[in-house]
Amino acid sequence: MSKPSEFLWYIPNDTKAGHRGDASDPDHNSLDTLTTQAKALEEHGWKGALIGTGWGRPDTFTLATALVARTTSFEPLIAVRPGYWKPANFASSAATLDHLSGGRVRVNVVSGPDELAAYGDQEGDQAQRYARTKEFMRLVRRLWTEENVTFNGEHFQVANSTVAPRLVPLGDRRHPKLYFGGASEAAERVSATEADVQLFWGEPLDGVRERIERLRTLGRALDRDLPPLEFGLRITTLVRDTTEQAWADAEAKVVKMAEGAAGSWQDHRHGIAVGQQRLLDLAAQGDVLDDNLYTAPGKFGGGGAGTTWLVGSAEDVARSLRKYEDLGISYFVLSDTPYLAEIKRQGTQLLPLLT
Repeated sequence: MSKPSEFLWYIPNDTKAGHRGDASDPDHNSLDTLTTQAKALEEHGWKGALIGTGWGRPDTFTLATALVARTTSFEPLIAVRPGYWKPANFASSAATLDHLSGGRVRVNVVSGPDELAAYGDQEGDQAQRYARTKEFMRLVRRLWTEENVTFNGEHFQVANSTVAPRLVPLGDRRHPKLYFGGASEAAERVSATEADVQLFWGEPLDGVRERIERLRTLGRALDRDLPPLEFGLRITTLVRDTTEQAWADAEAKVVKMAEGAAGSWQDHRHGIAVGQQRLLDLAAQGDVLDDNLYTAPGKFGGGGAGTTWLVGSAEDVARSLRKYEDLGISYFVLSDTPYLAEIKRQGTQLLPLLT
């Protein structure tokens, strides 16, 4: 029997508001505002939330720590970048927070473009970038599960390293799960061998099915020595009481985006990654794909998980998410704006249809 799917949200740790047609909030990034969101997630059936990362926004790990201290069951999916962190530093920090929180830490390893020079980092070409990511993930996992680790890689080295505190297994969980995204060939080779969970953005069902099959085949070809790779979906879900109201609101938001009234800020302004380009290219196939995958936002500034939206009533969106689940997706990271109102709405209307 397969385990039930898990549903997370998104905590926007940025000094700017979101970019899905919502207005700016001067208290958007205050600890009280974000704590209110985290507590609402606990109260409305969510497991936790992704907390994004990137230079020029508040530090992700610091925010995750603060929210863990103010909640009781909220699980942060903490985005981290090799190069911003060294493996041993990160392994120790994450082990400490995992210990203090009773095993609530999840990790999303990010390799996309960033303002590397601003924090003293540099990268070579794509092959070098993903080779470094592969070493980072392999070494962090070893530091969590082994003692007296010595590692001499091309990018990272440690000698006789033992992280404290030691992680305590919780059931079959030996360490925080390592989530990873990326659609390039280099990224998929890393995911197939090193990730616990591969995160997809909101592609049509056929695209996700094909990528799952390819990653499973690749894992076998590369002699993956970890438990089977699991899969997740990061997507915007626009839910309203009726199908008609959902589409009216979705189209109105896109009109604002087209006028520039909503801003065009997005995390992918440093260059377009392969996965992002795949989403942008979907608009050429039509404004609506599958049953209710809305591609128009990507034409007008929507990026990342805001490029495509699942639109409809709670029943419509639940039906679509079930189809992804049937393909093998078991982790869902959903969001829409305004964040707090949507945490409550979707927690009340959508989650009961899925859990």
